[in-house]
Amino acid sequence: MPQPVPHCDISSIDCSRVIADLEAIRQVLPHRFEMEMLTAIVHVDPAQHLIVGYRDLRADEFWTHGHFPGNPIFPGVLMCEAAAQLCAYYTISQKITPGVLIGLGGIENTRFRRILRPGDRLVLVGKGVRVRSRYTQFDVQGYCEGELCFHTDAIGVPIGKTEEQ
Repeated sequence: MPQPVPHCDISSIDCSRVIADLEAIRQVLPHRFEMEMLTAIVHVDPAQHLIVGYRDLRADEFWTHGHFPGNPIFPGVLMCEAAAQLCAYYTISQKITPGVLIGLGGIENTRFRRILRPGDRLVLVGKGVRVRSRYTQFDVQGYCEGELCFHTDAIGVPIGKTEEQ
């Protein structure tokens, strides 16, 4: 599979300009504890259905002890979960699905291109391909130090009402 065209100039992303930190993300997404896959959101462009966030990988996380012992590698399935949470954050925060939780309905066309380890920052760039209330599809690209790490198409579907509904 050929390398995809970047959704934006990755070198222009300023990760120091956080628009939603972990606490703000918690106001939108229900994930907690080990399942919180986003550290911050740094860019949202509703006109282009574009969102950028990142995940800082720490040495004290649950996956470092067993994947693989003595040689920790961030699991690809968690990269996909981070991509899904980025897309869910966009869909909910932009009120595409008011009052509705979004779940991962599928992943397609996924490729892993670089190993990630504790200490790395995974920058996620999501571009909405189909953004509707009953179905979303985002093309997500993950980068570390400007290099493409993985890419996937993440499909989001409504899975229930939020607690305030």
